[in-house]
Amino acid sequence: MKFVFFHLMPYPYLPDDFDEKYPSPSLTFPNKHFDREAGHRLYHRYLDELEYAERLGFDGIAVNEHHQSAYGLMPSPNIMAAALARRTQQARIMVLGNAIGIRGNPLRVAEEIAMLDHLTDGRVVSGFVRGIGWEYFAHSVNPTRSRDRFTEAHDLIIKAWTSDEMFQWISPNYEYRYVNVWPRPLQQPHPPIYIPGAGSTETMRFVAERRYTYMSVYAPTRVVRRWFDGYRQAAGELGYVPDPEKIALSIPIYVADSDDEAHREARKHLMWLFHKGLKQGFELVYPPGYMTPSSLRGLLMAGMKPFAELSYEELLAEGYAVVGSPETVTARLRELHDELGFGQLIGLFALGGMTHEQTVHGMELFSAEVMPAVRPLGVVDPTSTPV
Repeated sequence: MKFVFFHLMPYPYLPDDFDEKYPSPSLTFPNKHFDREAGHRLYHRYLDELEYAERLGFDGIAVNEHHQSAYGLMPSPNIMAAALARRTQQARIMVLGNAIGIRGNPLRVAEEIAMLDHLTDGRVVSGFVRGIGWEYFAHSVNPTRSRDRFTEAHDLIIKAWTSDEMFQWISPNYEYRYVNVWPRPLQQPHPPIYIPGAGSTETMRFVAERRYTYMSVYAPTRVVRRWFDGYRQAAGELGYVPDPEKIALSIPIYVADSDDEAHREARKHLMWLFHKGLKQGFELVYPPGYMTPSSLRGLLMAGMKPFAELSYEELLAEGYAVVGSPETVTARLRELHDELGFGQLIGLFALGGMTHEQTVHGMELFSAEVMPAVRPLGVVDPTSTPV
Protein backbone atom coordinates (compact mmCIF):
# COMPACT_ATOMS: atom_id res chain seq x y z
CA MET A 1 0.00 0.00 0.00
CA LYS A 2 1.21 3.50 -0.86
CA PHE A 3 0.24 6.43 1.36
CA VAL A 4 -0.31 10.01 0.24
CA PHE A 5 -0.75 13.02 2.51
CA PHE A 6 -3.19 15.27 0.68
CA HIS A 7 -3.81 18.88 1.70
CA LEU A 8 -6.87 20.86 0.67
CA MET A 9 -5.59 24.04 2.35
CA PRO A 10 -9.01 25.25 3.57
CA TYR A 11 -9.80 28.68 4.92
CA PRO A 12 -11.80 27.73 8.04
CA TYR A 13 -12.52 31.18 9.48
CA LEU A 14 -16.03 31.67 8.14
CA PRO A 15 -18.36 34.29 9.66
CA ASP A 16 -20.82 33.31 12.38
CA ASP A 17 -23.76 33.92 10.08
CA PHE A 18 -22.31 31.85 7.23
CA ASP A 19 -24.92 29.07 7.44
CA GLU A 20 -27.86 31.47 7.31
CA LYS A 21 -26.50 34.12 4.97
CA TYR A 22 -24.36 32.40 2.35
CA PRO A 23 -25.36 29.54 0.03
CA SER A 24 -21.77 28.45 -0.57
CA PRO A 25 -18.14 29.26 0.32
CA SER A 26 -17.42 29.32 -3.40
CA LEU A 27 -17.89 31.65 -6.37
CA THR A 28 -20.14 34.25 -4.72
CA PHE A 29 -18.80 34.21 -1.14
CA PRO A 30 -17.31 37.73 -0.70
CA ASN A 31 -13.54 37.83 -0.39
CA LYS A 32 -13.86 40.51 2.28
CA HIS A 33 -14.04 37.53 4.64
CA PHE A 34 -10.46 36.56 3.78
CA ASP A 35 -8.23 37.89 6.54
CA ARG A 36 -4.83 38.57 5.01
CA GLU A 37 -2.82 37.87 8.16
CA ALA A 38 -4.72 34.66 8.91
CA GLY A 39 -4.31 33.49 5.32
CA HIS A 40 -0.60 34.28 5.43
CA ARG A 41 -0.18 32.11 8.53
CA LEU A 42 -2.24 29.28 7.04
CA TYR A 43 -0.13 29.00 3.90
CA HIS A 44 3.08 28.60 5.86
CA ARG A 45 1.47 26.22 8.36
CA TYR A 46 0.06 24.05 5.59
CA LEU A 47 3.40 23.85 3.79
CA ASP A 48 5.04 22.85 7.09
CA GLU A 49 2.54 19.99 7.40
CA LEU A 50 3.20 18.78 3.87
CA GLU A 51 6.95 18.82 4.45
CA TYR A 52 6.55 17.01 7.75
CA ALA A 53 4.53 14.27 6.03
CA GLU A 54 7.61 13.32 4.03
CA ARG A 55 9.68 13.02 7.19
CA LEU A 56 7.01 10.72 8.64
CA GLY A 57 7.32 8.35 5.71
CA PHE A 58 4.38 9.23 3.46
CA ASP A 59 5.11 8.13 -0.10
CA GLY A 60 3.53 11.22 -1.60
CA ILE A 61 2.49 14.75 -0.62
CA ALA A 62 -0.37 16.16 -2.67
CA VAL A 63 -1.91 19.51 -3.53
CA ASN A 64 -4.79 20.47 -5.81
CA GLU A 65 -6.52 23.35 -7.58
CA HIS A 66 -9.62 25.34 -6.65
CA HIS A 67 -10.70 28.84 -7.54
CA GLN A 68 -12.64 31.60 -5.79
CA SER A 69 -13.39 29.47 -2.75
CA ALA A 70 -12.74 29.15 0.99
CA TYR A 71 -12.96 25.39 0.45
CA GLY A 72 -9.37 25.31 -0.78
CA LEU A 73 -6.79 28.10 -1.08
CA MET A 74 -4.78 26.83 -4.05
CA PRO A 75 -5.77 28.49 -7.32
CA SER A 76 -2.26 27.53 -8.50
CA PRO A 77 -1.16 24.13 -7.14
CA ASN A 78 2.01 24.30 -9.21
CA ILE A 79 3.21 27.19 -7.05
CA MET A 80 2.74 25.03 -3.95
CA ALA A 81 4.53 22.13 -5.62
CA ALA A 82 7.42 24.43 -6.47
CA ALA A 83 7.59 25.59 -2.85
CA LEU A 84 7.90 21.94 -1.79
CA ALA A 85 10.32 20.88 -4.52
CA ARG A 86 13.60 21.93 -2.95
CA ARG A 87 12.56 21.36 0.66
CA THR A 88 11.79 17.66 0.21
CA GLN A 89 13.96 14.84 -1.08
CA GLN A 90 12.07 11.55 -1.41
CA ALA A 91 8.27 11.83 -1.41
CA ARG A 92 6.42 12.14 -4.68
CA ILE A 93 5.12 15.69 -5.11
CA MET A 94 1.66 15.16 -6.51
CA VAL A 95 -0.39 17.86 -8.21
CA LEU A 96 -3.89 16.34 -8.06
CA GLY A 97 -4.45 18.14 -10.19
CA ASN A 98 -4.34 20.92 -12.72
CA ALA A 99 -7.83 21.84 -13.94
CA ILE A 100 -6.95 21.78 -17.62
CA GLY A 101 -10.57 22.05 -18.76
CA ILE A 102 -10.74 25.67 -17.63
CA ARG A 103 -7.27 26.68 -18.74
CA GLY A 104 -7.06 29.04 -21.67
CA ASN A 105 -3.44 28.01 -22.24
CA PRO A 106 -2.83 24.32 -21.45
CA LEU A 107 0.71 24.56 -22.79
CA ARG A 108 1.53 26.57 -19.65
CA VAL A 109 0.61 23.46 -17.64
CA ALA A 110 2.93 21.36 -19.80
CA GLU A 111 5.77 23.82 -19.24
CA GLU A 112 5.26 24.18 -15.49
CA ILE A 113 4.97 20.45 -14.82
CA ALA A 114 8.10 19.86 -16.91
CA MET A 115 9.94 22.44 -14.81
CA LEU A 116 8.66 20.84 -11.61
CA ASP A 117 9.86 17.47 -12.81
CA HIS A 118 13.41 18.83 -12.94
CA LEU A 119 13.14 20.74 -9.66
CA THR A 120 11.95 17.57 -7.89
CA ASP A 121 14.57 15.30 -9.52
CA GLY A 122 11.81 13.38 -11.27
CA ARG A 123 9.41 13.11 -8.31
CA VAL A 124 6.45 15.03 -9.69
CA VAL A 125 3.08 13.38 -10.39
CA SER A 126 0.71 15.19 -12.72
CA GLY A 127 -2.99 14.96 -12.02
CA PHE A 128 -5.48 16.30 -14.54
CA VAL A 129 -8.98 17.33 -13.47
CA ARG A 130 -11.86 18.90 -15.33
CA GLY A 131 -12.60 21.45 -12.62
CA ILE A 132 -15.82 21.79 -10.63
CA GLY A 133 -18.86 23.41 -12.19
CA TRP A 134 -18.53 26.69 -10.31
CA GLU A 135 -15.00 27.08 -11.67
CA TYR A 136 -16.39 27.13 -15.22
CA PHE A 137 -18.61 30.01 -14.18
CA ALA A 138 -15.61 31.70 -12.55
CA HIS A 139 -13.60 31.43 -15.77
CA SER A 140 -16.48 32.19 -18.16
CA VAL A 141 -16.08 28.83 -19.86
CA ASN A 142 -19.17 27.08 -21.21
CA PRO A 143 -19.57 23.88 -19.12
CA THR A 144 -21.03 22.03 -22.11
CA ARG A 145 -17.51 22.14 -23.58
CA SER A 146 -15.90 20.79 -20.42
CA ARG A 147 -15.11 17.25 -21.53
CA ASP A 148 -14.00 18.24 -25.04
CA ARG A 149 -11.71 20.93 -23.65
CA PHE A 150 -10.31 18.52 -21.07
CA THR A 151 -9.61 15.79 -23.62
CA GLU A 152 -8.03 18.15 -26.15
CA ALA A 153 -5.92 19.86 -23.48
CA HIS A 154 -4.75 16.47 -22.25
CA ASP A 155 -3.82 15.29 -25.74
CA LEU A 156 -1.98 18.53 -26.45
CA ILE A 157 0.02 18.33 -23.20
CA ILE A 158 1.01 14.70 -23.77
CA LYS A 159 2.11 15.40 -27.32
CA ALA A 160 4.05 18.48 -26.18
CA TRP A 161 5.86 16.36 -23.58
CA THR A 162 6.69 13.49 -25.91
CA SER A 163 7.44 15.17 -29.25
CA ASP A 164 11.04 16.06 -30.01
CA GLU A 165 10.18 18.28 -32.95
CA MET A 166 8.11 21.43 -33.23
CA PHE A 167 4.50 20.82 -34.34
CA GLN A 168 1.29 22.72 -35.04
CA TRP A 169 -1.90 22.10 -33.10
CA ILE A 170 -5.30 23.13 -34.46
CA SER A 171 -8.40 21.82 -32.69
CA PRO A 172 -11.92 23.09 -31.93
CA ASN A 173 -10.78 24.56 -28.60
CA TYR A 174 -7.06 25.36 -28.96
CA GLU A 175 -4.88 26.75 -31.71
CA TYR A 176 -1.08 26.86 -31.64
CA ARG A 177 1.07 27.51 -34.70
CA TYR A 178 4.22 26.54 -32.81
CA VAL A 179 4.44 23.91 -30.09
CA ASN A 180 8.01 23.30 -28.97
CA VAL A 181 8.09 22.92 -25.17
CA TRP A 182 11.33 23.70 -23.34
CA PRO A 183 12.24 22.08 -21.00
CA ARG A 184 11.15 18.52 -21.71
CA PRO A 185 10.16 16.51 -18.61
CA LEU A 186 12.89 14.62 -16.79
CA GLN A 187 10.75 11.47 -16.47
CA GLN A 188 10.19 9.58 -19.68
CA PRO A 189 7.95 9.51 -21.53
CA HIS A 190 6.34 11.91 -19.03
CA PRO A 191 5.42 12.13 -15.31
CA PRO A 192 2.82 9.65 -13.98
CA ILE A 193 -0.74 10.83 -14.52
CA TYR A 194 -3.66 10.57 -12.09
CA ILE A 195 -7.29 11.23 -13.00
CA PRO A 196 -10.12 11.53 -10.44
CA GLY A 197 -13.45 9.97 -11.32
CA ALA A 198 -16.95 10.52 -9.98
CA GLY A 199 -18.80 7.78 -11.82
CA SER A 200 -18.50 8.94 -15.41
CA THR A 201 -18.14 5.94 -17.72
CA GLU A 202 -16.24 8.19 -20.14
CA THR A 203 -13.63 8.90 -17.47
CA MET A 204 -13.30 5.23 -16.53
CA ARG A 205 -12.56 4.27 -20.12
CA PHE A 206 -10.31 7.30 -20.68
CA VAL A 207 -8.13 6.30 -17.72
CA ALA A 208 -8.17 2.59 -18.57
CA GLU A 209 -7.17 3.19 -22.18
CA ARG A 210 -4.10 5.13 -21.10
CA ARG A 211 -3.32 2.98 -18.06
CA TYR A 212 -3.33 5.98 -15.75
CA THR A 213 -4.16 5.94 -12.04
CA TYR A 214 -7.87 6.24 -11.25
CA MET A 215 -8.71 8.00 -7.98
CA SER A 216 -12.01 8.47 -6.19
CA VAL A 217 -13.64 11.59 -4.80
CA TYR A 218 -15.83 11.86 -1.67
CA ALA A 219 -18.62 9.27 -1.85
CA PRO A 220 -20.14 6.34 0.07
CA THR A 221 -18.19 3.09 -0.05
CA ARG A 222 -20.93 1.37 -2.07
CA VAL A 223 -20.63 4.07 -4.74
CA VAL A 224 -16.82 4.06 -4.78
CA ARG A 225 -17.01 0.28 -5.23
CA ARG A 226 -19.12 0.82 -8.35
CA TRP A 227 -16.59 3.33 -9.68
CA PHE A 228 -13.58 1.10 -9.07
CA ASP A 229 -15.37 -1.91 -10.54
CA GLY A 230 -16.25 0.18 -13.58
CA TYR A 231 -12.60 1.09 -14.05
CA ARG A 232 -11.54 -2.54 -13.63
CA GLN A 233 -14.20 -3.59 -16.14
CA ALA A 234 -13.00 -0.99 -18.65
CA ALA A 235 -9.45 -2.31 -18.21
CA GLY A 236 -10.66 -5.87 -18.59
CA GLU A 237 -12.35 -5.03 -21.87
CA LEU A 238 -8.96 -3.75 -23.02
CA GLY A 239 -7.31 -7.03 -22.05
CA TYR A 240 -5.52 -6.32 -18.78
CA VAL A 241 -5.97 -6.28 -15.00
CA PRO A 242 -4.92 -2.96 -13.44
CA ASP A 243 -2.26 -3.05 -10.75
CA PRO A 244 -3.90 -2.20 -7.38
CA GLU A 245 -1.55 0.79 -7.17
CA LYS A 246 -3.45 2.24 -10.15
CA ILE A 247 -6.56 2.47 -7.95
CA ALA A 248 -6.47 5.23 -5.31
CA LEU A 249 -8.98 5.82 -2.54
CA SER A 250 -9.28 9.47 -1.46
CA ILE A 251 -10.79 9.85 2.01
CA PRO A 252 -10.69 12.14 5.09
CA ILE A 253 -8.98 10.49 8.08
CA TYR A 254 -8.87 11.61 11.73
CA VAL A 255 -6.66 9.70 14.18
CA ALA A 256 -6.43 10.35 17.93
CA ASP A 257 -5.21 8.40 20.96
CA SER A 258 -8.62 6.84 21.65
CA ASP A 259 -11.93 6.41 19.84
CA ASP A 260 -13.70 8.73 22.28
CA GLU A 261 -11.12 11.46 21.80
CA ALA A 262 -11.16 11.04 18.02
CA HIS A 263 -14.95 11.37 17.76
CA ARG A 264 -15.07 14.24 20.24
CA GLU A 265 -12.50 16.21 18.27
CA ALA A 266 -13.30 15.15 14.70
CA ARG A 267 -17.03 15.83 14.67
CA LYS A 268 -16.94 19.60 14.21
CA HIS A 269 -14.06 19.50 11.73
CA LEU A 270 -15.62 16.78 9.59
CA MET A 271 -18.93 18.63 9.64
CA TRP A 272 -17.11 21.81 8.57
CA LEU A 273 -15.78 19.97 5.51
CA PHE A 274 -19.10 18.49 4.43
CA HIS A 275 -21.57 21.10 5.69
CA LYS A 276 -19.59 24.30 5.06
CA GLY A 277 -16.66 23.62 2.73
CA LEU A 278 -18.77 21.42 0.47
CA LYS A 279 -21.91 23.52 0.81
CA GLN A 280 -22.56 23.67 -2.91
CA GLY A 281 -25.86 23.65 -4.75
CA PHE A 282 -26.26 20.97 -7.40
CA GLU A 283 -26.37 23.70 -10.03
CA LEU A 284 -22.91 24.92 -8.95
CA VAL A 285 -21.30 21.50 -9.05
CA TYR A 286 -23.07 20.03 -12.08
CA PRO A 287 -24.29 22.85 -14.31
CA PRO A 288 -26.33 21.90 -17.39
CA GLY A 289 -24.16 20.20 -19.99
CA TYR A 290 -21.25 19.48 -17.63
CA MET A 291 -22.04 15.76 -17.63
CA THR A 292 -23.35 13.55 -20.42
CA PRO A 293 -26.94 12.30 -19.97
CA SER A 294 -25.75 8.76 -19.25
CA SER A 295 -23.26 9.88 -16.60
CA LEU A 296 -25.82 12.20 -15.00
CA ARG A 297 -28.32 9.34 -14.94
CA GLY A 298 -25.78 7.17 -13.17
CA LEU A 299 -25.09 9.89 -10.62
CA LEU A 300 -28.76 10.34 -9.84
CA MET A 301 -29.36 6.59 -9.61
CA ALA A 302 -26.59 6.30 -7.01
CA GLY A 303 -29.00 7.86 -4.53
CA MET A 304 -26.41 9.96 -2.72
CA LYS A 305 -27.70 12.56 -0.27
CA PRO A 306 -26.44 16.12 -0.59
CA PHE A 307 -23.44 16.59 1.68
CA ALA A 308 -25.27 19.14 3.81
CA GLU A 309 -27.92 16.54 4.73
CA LEU A 310 -25.47 13.92 6.01
CA SER A 311 -25.08 13.52 9.75
CA TYR A 312 -21.75 12.78 11.38
CA GLU A 313 -22.89 9.22 12.02
CA GLU A 314 -23.90 8.77 8.37
CA LEU A 315 -20.56 10.08 7.14
CA LEU A 316 -18.77 7.38 9.10
CA ALA A 317 -21.24 4.54 8.54
CA GLU A 318 -21.37 5.08 4.77
CA GLY A 319 -17.61 5.36 4.36
CA TYR A 320 -17.17 9.05 3.60
CA ALA A 321 -14.50 9.29 6.31
CA VAL A 322 -12.50 7.23 8.80
CA VAL A 323 -12.23 8.33 12.44
CA GLY A 324 -10.83 6.63 15.52
CA SER A 325 -7.83 5.37 17.42
CA PRO A 326 -4.93 3.84 15.48
CA GLU A 327 -6.40 0.38 16.07
CA THR A 328 -9.87 1.40 14.88
CA VAL A 329 -8.54 3.25 11.84
CA THR A 330 -6.36 0.27 10.91
CA ALA A 331 -9.29 -2.12 11.14
CA ARG A 332 -11.53 0.18 9.11
CA LEU A 333 -8.94 0.66 6.37
CA ARG A 334 -8.53 -3.11 6.13
CA GLU A 335 -12.29 -3.44 5.68
CA LEU A 336 -12.30 -0.78 2.99
CA HIS A 337 -9.38 -2.42 1.22
CA ASP A 338 -11.09 -5.81 1.24
CA GLU A 339 -14.20 -4.27 -0.29
CA LEU A 340 -12.60 -1.85 -2.75
CA GLY A 341 -9.22 -3.36 -3.69
CA PHE A 342 -7.24 -0.11 -3.82
CA GLY A 343 -3.44 0.05 -3.67
CA GLN A 344 -3.06 3.73 -2.81
CA LEU A 345 -4.58 5.68 0.04
CA ILE A 346 -4.86 9.44 -0.46
CA GLY A 347 -5.69 10.73 3.01
CA LEU A 348 -6.99 14.17 3.93
CA PHE A 349 -5.68 14.68 7.46
CA ALA A 350 -6.20 18.44 7.93
CA LEU A 351 -9.94 18.98 8.22
CA GLY A 352 -11.81 22.24 8.68
CA GLY A 353 -10.54 24.22 11.63
CA MET A 354 -8.17 21.63 13.09
CA THR A 355 -5.18 23.11 14.83
CA HIS A 356 -1.67 22.45 13.63
CA GLU A 357 -1.06 20.41 16.78
CA GLN A 358 -4.09 18.20 16.16
CA THR A 359 -3.07 17.67 12.55
CA VAL A 360 0.51 16.78 13.42
CA HIS A 361 -0.52 14.43 16.22
CA GLY A 362 -2.86 12.56 13.91
CA MET A 363 -0.17 12.33 11.24
CA GLU A 364 2.31 10.93 13.78
CA LEU A 365 -0.13 8.33 15.08
CA PHE A 366 -1.02 7.29 11.55
CA SER A 367 2.58 6.96 10.41
CA ALA A 368 3.77 5.14 13.53
CA GLU A 369 0.87 2.72 14.07
CA VAL A 370 -1.43 2.57 11.05
CA MET A 371 1.00 2.64 8.14
CA PRO A 372 3.04 -0.40 9.23
CA ALA A 373 -0.13 -2.45 9.73
CA VAL A 374 -1.74 -1.46 6.42
CA ARG A 375 1.39 -1.27 4.26
CA PRO A 376 1.34 -5.00 3.30
CA LEU A 377 -2.12 -4.59 1.73
CA GLY A 378 -2.55 -3.63 -1.90
CA VAL A 379 0.19 -5.86 -3.28
CA VAL A 380 0.12 -7.01 -6.87
CA ASP A 381 -1.73 -10.27 -7.56
CA PRO A 382 0.96 -12.50 -9.12
CA THR A 383 -1.65 -14.05 -11.44
CA SER A 384 -2.64 -10.70 -12.91
CA THR A 385 -1.10 -8.87 -15.86
CA PRO A 386 0.97 -5.93 -14.57
CA VAL A 387 0.15 -2.47 -15.85
